[in-house]
Amino acid sequence: MQKIAFDKDEKAALVGKLQRYFAEELRQDIGRFDAEFLLDFVSGELGAHYYNRGLRDAQAALAARLDEIQDAIHQLETTDGPRQVNAPICPHETRRGHAAPAG
Repeated sequence: MQKIAFDKDEKAALVGKLQRYFAEELRQDIGRFDAEFLLDFVSGELGAHYYNRGLRDAQAALAARLDEIQDAIHQLETTDGPRQVNAPICPHETRRGHAAPAG
């Protein structure tokens, strides 16, 4: 897995969230540098766990969709086998599409 990297705007938004969390929940002021350091630590140490969980969730969602597609394909299958090209469509038609003589 590659190192998790955020662009400038993403990082600023995440740092702001950390600073608000510390201020509101922990009644602690945390500076931008400390918040960036904490973000880098959390990303490096915990990010891979969240990333891997996301991948497993995506794989499960994809597998469920594939099961639905397989079920839909199975429902399209016929049990009579392939149809002959020149076979009559209706019992009263001949192979060339003309009505069979009454008899």
